[in-house]
Amino acid sequence: MEIEIATIGGYEEVGRQMTAVRAGEDVVIFDMGLNLSQVLIHDNVETERMHSLDLIDMGAIPDDRIMSDLEGDVQAIVPTHGHLDHIGAISKLAHRYNAPIVATPFTIELVKQQIEGEQKFGVENDLVKMDAGETMSIGDSGNVDLEFVNVTHSIIDAINPVLHTPEGAIVYGLDKRMDHTPVIGDPIDMKRFREIGREGDGVLCYIEDCTNANKKGRTPSENVAREHLRDVLYSMEDYDGGIVATTFSSHISRVTSLVEFAKDIGRQPVLLGRSMEKYSGTAERLDFVDFPDDLGMFGHRKSVDRTFKRIMNEGKENFLPVVTGHQGEPRAMLTRMARGETPYELDDGDKVVFSARVIPEPTNEGQRYQAEKLLGMQGARIYDDIHVSGHLNQEGHYEMLDALQPQNIIPAHQNLKGLSGYVNLCESEGYQMGRDVHVTRNGNLIQLVD
Repeated sequence: MEIEIATIGGYEEVGRQMTAVRAGEDVVIFDMGLNLSQVLIHDNVETERMHSLDLIDMGAIPDDRIMSDLEGDVQAIVPTHGHLDHIGAISKLAHRYNAPIVATPFTIELVKQQIEGEQKFGVENDLVKMDAGETMSIGDSGNVDLEFVNVTHSIIDAINPVLHTPEGAIVYGLDKRMDHTPVIGDPIDMKRFREIGREGDGVLCYIEDCTNANKKGRTPSENVAREHLRDVLYSMEDYDGGIVATTFSSHISRVTSLVEFAKDIGRQPVLLGRSMEKYSGTAERLDFVDFPDDLGMFGHRKSVDRTFKRIMNEGKENFLPVVTGHQGEPRAMLTRMARGETPYELDDGDKVVFSARVIPEPTNEGQRYQAEKLLGMQGARIYDDIHVSGHLNQEGHYEMLDALQPQNIIPAHQNLKGLSGYVNLCESEGYQMGRDVHVTRNGNLIQLVD
Protein backbone atom coordinates (compact mmCIF):
# COMPACT_ATOMS: atom_id res chain seq x y z
CA MET A 1 0.00 0.00 0.00
CA GLU A 2 1.35 3.43 -0.92
CA ILE A 3 1.88 5.77 2.04
CA GLU A 4 2.35 9.48 1.38
CA ILE A 5 2.37 12.46 3.73
CA ALA A 6 1.57 16.05 2.79
CA THR A 7 3.17 18.55 5.19
CA ILE A 8 0.74 21.39 4.56
CA GLY A 9 1.12 23.78 7.51
CA GLY A 10 3.08 24.10 10.73
CA TYR A 11 6.41 22.98 9.31
CA GLU A 12 7.94 26.46 9.06
CA GLU A 13 6.28 28.07 12.10
CA VAL A 14 4.31 27.44 15.26
CA GLY A 15 0.74 27.65 14.05
CA ARG A 16 -1.62 26.84 11.13
CA GLN A 17 -1.03 23.12 11.66
CA MET A 18 -2.29 20.84 8.88
CA THR A 19 -1.01 17.45 7.72
CA ALA A 20 -2.55 14.89 5.37
CA VAL A 21 -1.72 11.19 5.28
CA ARG A 22 -2.60 9.05 2.27
CA ALA A 23 -2.81 5.29 2.79
CA GLY A 24 -3.68 3.76 -0.59
CA GLU A 25 -6.83 5.56 -1.75
CA ASP A 26 -7.76 6.85 1.70
CA VAL A 27 -6.67 10.26 3.01
CA VAL A 28 -6.92 11.56 6.58
CA ILE A 29 -6.27 15.22 7.46
CA PHE A 30 -4.85 16.02 10.88
CA ASP A 31 -5.57 19.55 12.17
CA MET A 32 -6.59 22.77 10.36
CA GLY A 33 -5.23 25.68 12.35
CA LEU A 34 -4.66 29.42 12.34
CA ASN A 35 -1.31 31.17 12.48
CA LEU A 36 -2.25 33.40 15.40
CA SER A 37 0.69 35.77 14.98
CA GLN A 38 -0.43 36.63 11.45
CA VAL A 39 -3.93 37.34 12.72
CA LEU A 40 -2.50 39.57 15.49
CA ILE A 41 -0.31 41.48 13.02
CA HIS A 42 -3.46 42.22 10.98
CA ASP A 43 -5.44 43.16 14.08
CA ASN A 44 -7.41 45.81 12.17
CA VAL A 45 -8.53 43.25 9.55
CA GLU A 46 -11.77 41.31 10.04
CA THR A 47 -10.42 37.92 9.02
CA GLU A 48 -13.86 36.31 9.34
CA ARG A 49 -14.97 38.37 6.33
CA MET A 50 -12.03 37.43 4.12
CA HIS A 51 -11.94 34.80 1.38
CA SER A 52 -9.91 31.71 2.18
CA LEU A 53 -7.44 32.42 -0.65
CA ASP A 54 -6.74 35.87 0.80
CA LEU A 55 -6.23 34.32 4.23
CA ILE A 56 -3.81 31.82 2.66
CA ASP A 57 -1.89 34.63 0.98
CA MET A 58 -1.53 36.55 4.26
CA GLY A 59 -0.23 33.38 5.96
CA ALA A 60 -3.14 33.07 8.39
CA ILE A 61 -4.40 29.60 7.37
CA PRO A 62 -2.76 26.59 5.70
CA ASP A 63 -2.28 26.62 1.94
CA ASP A 64 -4.11 23.37 1.21
CA ARG A 65 -3.78 23.62 -2.57
CA ILE A 66 -1.13 20.87 -2.36
CA MET A 67 -4.05 18.51 -1.66
CA SER A 68 -4.81 18.49 -5.40
CA ASP A 69 -1.54 16.57 -5.88
CA LEU A 70 -2.56 13.91 -3.38
CA GLU A 71 -4.46 11.05 -5.01
CA GLY A 72 -7.32 9.52 -3.08
CA ASP A 73 -10.37 10.70 -1.15
CA VAL A 74 -10.38 12.47 2.19
CA GLN A 75 -12.17 10.21 4.66
CA ALA A 76 -11.82 12.24 7.85
CA ILE A 77 -10.62 15.57 9.25
CA VAL A 78 -9.12 14.97 12.70
CA PRO A 79 -8.27 17.92 15.00
CA THR A 80 -6.13 16.78 17.93
CA HIS A 81 -7.37 19.33 20.48
CA GLY A 82 -9.20 22.64 20.77
CA HIS A 83 -6.43 25.25 20.44
CA LEU A 84 -6.95 27.69 17.57
CA ASP A 85 -3.63 26.85 15.93
CA HIS A 86 -5.16 23.39 15.41
CA ILE A 87 -8.87 24.08 14.78
CA GLY A 88 -9.06 27.75 13.77
CA ALA A 89 -9.08 27.13 9.99
CA ILE A 90 -11.74 24.40 10.01
CA SER A 91 -14.51 26.96 9.53
CA LYS A 92 -12.63 28.28 6.46
CA LEU A 93 -11.36 25.08 4.79
CA ALA A 94 -13.38 22.04 5.86
CA HIS A 95 -16.16 22.71 3.33
CA ARG A 96 -13.72 21.76 0.54
CA TYR A 97 -13.74 18.14 1.70
CA ASN A 98 -16.64 15.69 1.73
CA ALA A 99 -15.54 14.14 5.00
CA PRO A 100 -16.63 14.12 8.66
CA ILE A 101 -14.74 16.00 11.36
CA VAL A 102 -13.77 13.41 14.01
CA ALA A 103 -12.60 14.57 17.44
CA THR A 104 -13.05 14.15 21.18
CA PRO A 105 -16.24 15.62 22.75
CA PHE A 106 -14.68 18.87 24.09
CA THR A 107 -12.83 19.50 20.80
CA ILE A 108 -15.95 18.79 18.74
CA GLU A 109 -17.95 21.30 20.78
CA LEU A 110 -15.30 23.98 20.20
CA VAL A 111 -15.23 23.18 16.47
CA LYS A 112 -19.02 23.45 16.39
CA GLN A 113 -18.84 26.90 17.98
CA GLN A 114 -16.21 27.99 15.45
CA ILE A 115 -18.41 26.91 12.56
CA GLU A 116 -21.57 28.47 13.99
CA GLY A 117 -19.72 31.73 14.60
CA GLU A 118 -18.63 31.99 10.99
CA GLN A 119 -21.18 30.96 8.38
CA LYS A 120 -19.40 32.52 5.41
CA PHE A 121 -18.20 29.22 3.92
CA GLY A 122 -21.24 27.14 4.83
CA VAL A 123 -19.33 24.33 6.53
CA GLU A 124 -21.74 21.40 6.81
CA ASN A 125 -19.34 18.52 7.48
CA ASP A 126 -20.68 15.89 9.88
CA LEU A 127 -19.28 16.18 13.41
CA VAL A 128 -18.36 12.80 14.89
CA LYS A 129 -17.35 12.34 18.54
CA MET A 130 -14.77 9.72 19.45
CA ASP A 131 -13.20 9.26 22.87
CA ALA A 132 -9.57 8.54 23.68
CA GLY A 133 -9.01 4.78 23.58
CA GLU A 134 -11.48 4.22 20.75
CA THR A 135 -10.85 3.13 17.14
CA MET A 136 -12.82 3.56 13.92
CA SER A 137 -12.42 2.12 10.43
CA ILE A 138 -11.33 4.51 7.67
CA GLY A 139 -12.49 4.08 4.06
CA ASP A 140 -13.89 0.97 2.43
CA SER A 141 -10.78 -1.20 2.23
CA GLY A 142 -11.00 -2.43 5.81
CA ASN A 143 -7.22 -2.12 6.07
CA VAL A 144 -6.96 1.35 7.66
CA ASP A 145 -8.05 2.25 11.19
CA LEU A 146 -7.96 5.50 13.17
CA GLU A 147 -7.19 5.29 16.89
CA PHE A 148 -7.19 8.03 19.54
CA VAL A 149 -4.52 7.75 22.26
CA ASN A 150 -5.01 9.89 25.37
CA VAL A 151 -2.36 12.57 25.96
CA THR A 152 -1.99 15.47 28.39
CA HIS A 153 -1.63 19.06 27.20
CA SER A 154 -2.58 22.56 28.33
CA ILE A 155 -6.17 21.91 27.27
CA ILE A 156 -8.48 19.08 28.28
CA ASP A 157 -9.58 16.15 26.09
CA ALA A 158 -6.43 16.13 23.90
CA ILE A 159 -5.35 13.07 21.91
CA ASN A 160 -2.64 11.88 19.55
CA PRO A 161 -4.30 10.16 16.57
CA VAL A 162 -2.75 7.00 15.17
CA LEU A 163 -3.48 5.78 11.64
CA HIS A 164 -2.99 2.01 11.46
CA THR A 165 -2.08 0.80 7.96
CA PRO A 166 -0.79 -2.51 6.52
CA GLU A 167 2.64 -0.84 6.28
CA GLY A 168 2.73 0.19 9.94
CA ALA A 169 1.30 2.93 12.12
CA ILE A 170 1.45 6.68 11.47
CA VAL A 171 1.54 8.49 14.82
CA TYR A 172 0.66 12.19 14.72
CA GLY A 173 2.32 13.50 17.89
CA LEU A 174 1.12 17.13 18.18
CA ASP A 175 0.73 18.52 21.02
CA LYS A 176 1.45 16.94 24.40
CA ARG A 177 3.43 16.80 27.60
CA MET A 178 4.12 13.67 29.66
CA ASP A 179 1.91 14.33 32.68
CA HIS A 180 1.32 11.36 34.98
CA THR A 181 -0.56 13.39 37.63
CA PRO A 182 -2.81 15.81 35.71
CA VAL A 183 -5.23 18.09 37.57
CA ILE A 184 -8.13 17.11 35.28
CA GLY A 185 -8.50 13.95 33.22
CA ASP A 186 -6.41 10.81 32.79
CA PRO A 187 -2.60 10.59 32.58
CA ILE A 188 -0.87 10.24 29.22
CA ASP A 189 -1.32 6.65 27.97
CA MET A 190 2.32 5.63 27.65
CA LYS A 191 1.35 1.96 27.96
CA ARG A 192 -0.60 2.22 24.71
CA PHE A 193 2.21 4.07 22.93
CA ARG A 194 4.64 1.28 23.90
CA GLU A 195 2.18 -1.33 22.62
CA ILE A 196 1.80 0.48 19.27
CA GLY A 197 5.59 0.58 18.92
CA ARG A 198 5.75 -3.21 19.16
CA GLU A 199 2.59 -4.30 17.34
CA GLY A 200 2.64 -5.72 13.80
CA ASP A 201 5.02 -3.74 11.61
CA GLY A 202 5.53 -1.14 14.34
CA VAL A 203 5.50 2.60 13.69
CA LEU A 204 6.22 3.56 10.09
CA CYS A 205 6.30 7.28 10.84
CA TYR A 206 6.17 9.59 13.86
CA ILE A 207 5.26 13.27 13.31
CA GLU A 208 6.39 15.19 16.38
CA ASP A 209 5.90 18.60 17.99
CA CYS A 210 9.37 20.11 18.56
CA THR A 211 8.43 23.19 20.59
CA ASN A 212 10.69 22.44 23.58
CA ALA A 213 13.26 20.14 21.96
CA ASN A 214 16.09 22.47 23.03
CA LYS A 215 15.09 22.39 26.70
CA LYS A 216 16.82 19.89 29.00
CA GLY A 217 15.05 17.62 31.44
CA ARG A 218 11.36 16.79 31.47
CA THR A 219 8.29 19.02 31.47
CA PRO A 220 6.79 19.28 34.98
CA SER A 221 3.25 18.12 35.72
CA GLU A 222 0.38 20.59 35.85
CA ASN A 223 0.35 19.83 39.58
CA VAL A 224 3.66 21.73 39.85
CA ALA A 225 2.04 24.87 38.41
CA ARG A 226 -0.99 24.31 40.65
CA GLU A 227 1.15 24.25 43.81
CA HIS A 228 3.15 27.29 42.67
CA LEU A 229 -0.11 29.14 42.06
CA ARG A 230 -1.45 28.05 45.47
CA ASP A 231 1.68 29.39 47.20
CA VAL A 232 1.48 32.75 45.38
CA LEU A 233 -2.21 33.33 46.09
CA TYR A 234 -2.00 32.16 49.72
CA SER A 235 0.81 34.69 50.21
CA MET A 236 -1.72 37.43 49.30
CA GLU A 237 -4.41 36.31 51.75
CA ASP A 238 -3.95 39.32 54.02
CA TYR A 239 -3.70 41.90 51.21
CA ASP A 240 -6.70 44.23 51.32
CA GLY A 241 -6.44 45.61 47.78
CA GLY A 242 -7.06 44.33 44.28
CA ILE A 243 -5.80 41.00 42.94
CA VAL A 244 -6.27 40.16 39.25
CA ALA A 245 -5.22 36.91 37.56
CA THR A 246 -4.85 35.95 33.91
CA THR A 247 -4.13 32.67 32.13
CA PHE A 248 -4.92 30.86 28.89
CA SER A 249 -8.71 30.76 28.60
CA SER A 250 -8.50 27.22 27.20
CA HIS A 251 -6.41 26.01 30.15
CA ILE A 252 -9.33 24.61 32.15
CA SER A 253 -7.09 22.94 34.74
CA ARG A 254 -5.42 26.26 35.54
CA VAL A 255 -8.72 28.15 35.64
CA THR A 256 -10.10 25.52 38.02
CA SER A 257 -7.12 26.02 40.35
CA LEU A 258 -7.56 29.81 40.28
CA VAL A 259 -11.24 29.47 41.16
CA GLU A 260 -10.47 27.09 44.04
CA PHE A 261 -7.64 29.16 45.53
CA ALA A 262 -9.61 32.40 45.25
CA LYS A 263 -12.24 30.82 47.50
CA ASP A 264 -9.53 29.62 49.88
CA ILE A 265 -8.26 33.16 50.46
CA GLY A 266 -11.76 34.55 50.94
CA ARG A 267 -12.33 36.11 47.53
CA GLN A 268 -15.13 35.62 45.03
CA PRO A 269 -13.70 34.43 41.69
CA VAL A 270 -15.27 35.76 38.49
CA LEU A 271 -14.30 34.83 34.91
CA LEU A 272 -14.23 37.76 32.50
CA GLY A 273 -13.75 37.88 28.72
CA ARG A 274 -15.34 36.22 25.71
CA SER A 275 -12.89 33.34 25.43
CA MET A 276 -12.87 32.78 29.20
CA GLU A 277 -16.65 32.41 29.16
CA LYS A 278 -16.51 30.22 26.04
CA TYR A 279 -13.99 27.62 27.19
CA SER A 280 -14.99 27.39 30.85
CA GLY A 281 -18.69 27.43 30.04
CA THR A 282 -18.23 24.63 27.50
CA ALA A 283 -16.18 22.54 29.95
CA GLU A 284 -18.86 22.93 32.62
CA ARG A 285 -21.72 22.06 30.26
CA LEU A 286 -19.91 18.88 29.21
CA ASP A 287 -19.25 17.93 32.86
CA PHE A 288 -15.46 18.12 32.66
CA VAL A 289 -15.53 20.49 35.65
CA ASP A 290 -17.91 21.35 38.47
CA PHE A 291 -17.54 25.05 39.24
CA PRO A 292 -19.19 26.64 42.31
CA ASP A 293 -22.82 27.63 41.73
CA ASP A 294 -22.05 31.28 42.43
CA LEU A 295 -19.18 31.53 39.92
CA GLY A 296 -19.88 34.30 37.43
CA MET A 297 -18.77 34.06 33.78
CA PHE A 298 -19.21 37.13 31.61
CA GLY A 299 -18.02 37.56 28.03
CA HIS A 300 -19.95 40.48 26.56
CA ARG A 301 -18.19 43.79 27.14
CA LYS A 302 -21.21 45.48 28.73
CA SER A 303 -21.63 42.56 31.14
CA VAL A 304 -17.92 42.67 31.97
CA ASP A 305 -18.01 46.40 32.68
CA ARG A 306 -21.10 45.99 34.86
CA THR A 307 -19.20 43.35 36.82
CA PHE A 308 -16.19 45.68 37.19
CA LYS A 309 -18.51 48.39 38.56
CA ARG A 310 -19.96 45.91 41.05
CA ILE A 311 -16.44 44.93 42.16
CA MET A 312 -15.50 48.58 42.70
CA ASN A 313 -18.74 49.25 44.62
CA GLU A 314 -18.50 46.18 46.86
CA GLY A 315 -14.73 46.33 47.35
CA LYS A 316 -11.85 44.95 45.31
CA GLU A 317 -10.64 43.06 48.36
CA ASN A 318 -13.65 40.73 48.06
CA PHE A 319 -13.02 39.52 44.50
CA LEU A 320 -10.48 37.83 42.26
CA PRO A 321 -11.22 38.59 38.59
CA VAL A 322 -9.74 35.99 36.23
CA VAL A 323 -9.43 37.82 32.92
CA THR A 324 -8.23 37.37 29.36
CA GLY A 325 -5.05 39.10 28.20
CA HIS A 326 -2.07 37.02 29.34
CA GLN A 327 -0.24 37.76 26.05
CA GLY A 328 -1.10 41.48 26.12
CA GLU A 329 -3.66 41.11 23.31
CA PRO A 330 -4.89 44.64 22.44
CA ARG A 331 -8.61 43.95 22.90
CA ALA A 332 -8.40 41.60 25.89
CA MET A 333 -9.68 42.50 29.33
CA LEU A 334 -6.33 42.89 31.10
CA THR A 335 -4.96 45.19 28.38
CA ARG A 336 -8.09 47.34 28.63
CA MET A 337 -7.60 47.49 32.39
CA ALA A 338 -3.96 48.51 31.89
CA ARG A 339 -5.05 51.34 29.59
CA GLY A 340 -7.65 52.54 32.08
CA GLU A 341 -10.53 51.65 29.75
CA THR A 342 -12.64 49.73 32.31
CA PRO A 343 -14.42 50.73 35.51
CA TYR A 344 -11.86 48.65 37.45
CA GLU A 345 -9.25 51.01 38.91
CA LEU A 346 -5.78 49.68 39.63
CA ASP A 347 -4.03 51.21 42.65
CA ASP A 348 -0.44 51.18 43.90
CA GLY A 349 0.40 47.73 45.20
CA ASP A 350 -2.43 45.85 43.48
CA LYS A 351 -1.37 42.37 42.37
CA VAL A 352 -1.52 41.04 38.79
CA VAL A 353 -0.81 37.31 38.50
CA PHE A 354 0.27 36.00 35.09
CA SER A 355 -0.27 32.24 35.25
CA ALA A 356 1.10 31.91 31.72
CA ARG A 357 4.32 32.37 29.81
CA VAL A 358 4.76 34.64 26.83
CA ILE A 359 4.45 32.64 23.61
CA PRO A 360 7.97 33.05 22.12
CA GLU A 361 6.98 35.04 19.05
CA PRO A 362 7.86 38.72 18.40
CA THR A 363 4.27 39.99 18.15
CA ASN A 364 3.27 38.39 21.46
CA GLU A 365 6.47 39.45 23.19
CA GLY A 366 5.98 43.07 22.14
CA GLN A 367 2.33 43.18 23.20
CA ARG A 368 3.03 41.52 26.55
CA TYR A 369 5.91 43.94 27.24
CA GLN A 370 3.64 46.90 26.54
CA ALA A 371 0.84 45.53 28.74
CA GLU A 372 3.20 44.97 31.67
CA LYS A 373 4.63 48.47 31.32
CA LEU A 374 1.14 49.99 31.34
CA LEU A 375 0.18 47.94 34.41
CA GLY A 376 3.36 49.04 36.15
CA MET A 377 2.62 52.70 35.39
CA GLN A 378 -0.61 52.28 37.35
CA GLY A 379 1.31 50.87 40.30
CA ALA A 380 0.50 47.19 39.82
CA ARG A 381 2.88 44.53 41.13
CA ILE A 382 3.51 41.76 38.57
CA TYR A 383 3.73 38.07 39.50
CA ASP A 384 5.03 36.32 36.39
CA ASP A 385 5.69 32.87 34.93
CA ILE A 386 3.46 30.78 37.22
CA HIS A 387 3.21 28.12 34.60
CA VAL A 388 4.42 24.82 33.15
CA SER A 389 4.60 24.12 29.43
CA GLY A 390 2.16 21.93 27.56
CA HIS A 391 4.95 20.49 25.40
CA LEU A 392 7.64 17.84 25.83
CA ASN A 393 11.15 18.75 26.92
CA GLN A 394 14.12 16.65 25.79
CA GLU A 395 13.67 13.71 28.17
CA GLY A 396 10.05 13.36 27.11
CA HIS A 397 11.16 13.18 23.49
CA TYR A 398 13.70 10.47 24.30
CA GLU A 399 10.99 8.50 26.10
CA MET A 400 8.59 8.77 23.15
CA LEU A 401 11.25 7.59 20.69
CA ASP A 402 12.03 4.65 22.97
CA ALA A 403 8.33 3.79 23.26
CA LEU A 404 7.47 4.04 19.56
CA GLN A 405 10.79 3.12 17.90
CA PRO A 406 9.63 4.73 14.64
CA GLN A 407 11.16 3.88 11.28
CA ASN A 408 10.74 7.49 10.06
CA ILE A 409 10.41 10.81 11.87
CA ILE A 410 9.02 14.13 10.64
CA PRO A 411 9.71 17.12 12.96
CA ALA A 412 6.94 19.74 13.10
CA HIS A 413 5.49 22.69 15.04
CA GLN A 414 8.55 24.94 14.72
CA ASN A 415 10.53 26.98 12.21
CA LEU A 416 13.63 25.39 10.69
CA LYS A 417 15.87 26.81 13.41
CA GLY A 418 13.59 25.45 16.08
CA LEU A 419 13.61 21.99 14.50
CA SER A 420 17.41 21.71 14.77
CA GLY A 421 17.42 20.67 18.43
CA TYR A 422 15.05 17.80 17.71
CA VAL A 423 17.13 16.66 14.73
CA ASN A 424 20.22 16.57 16.95
CA LEU A 425 18.27 14.60 19.55
CA CYS A 426 17.14 12.06 16.94
CA GLU A 427 20.64 11.69 15.53
CA SER A 428 21.95 10.94 19.04
CA GLU A 429 19.54 7.98 18.99
CA GLY A 430 20.90 6.60 15.71
CA TYR A 431 18.60 8.33 13.22
CA GLN A 432 20.00 10.41 10.37
CA MET A 433 18.67 13.52 8.66
CA GLY A 434 17.95 12.80 4.99
CA ARG A 435 17.62 9.07 5.60
CA ASP A 436 14.91 8.56 8.23
CA VAL A 437 14.54 12.08 9.71
CA HIS A 438 12.66 14.14 7.15
CA VAL A 439 13.03 17.90 7.72
CA THR A 440 10.50 19.53 5.43
CA ARG A 441 8.64 22.72 4.63
CA ASN A 442 5.00 23.63 4.17
CA GLY A 443 3.56 22.35 0.91
CA ASN A 444 5.77 19.27 0.45
CA LEU A 445 4.93 15.61 -0.21
CA ILE A 446 6.91 12.82 1.42
CA GLN A 447 6.62 9.35 -0.11
CA LEU A 448 7.24 6.75 2.60
CA VAL A 449 6.05 3.63 0.77
CA ASP A 450 5.56 3.41 -3.03
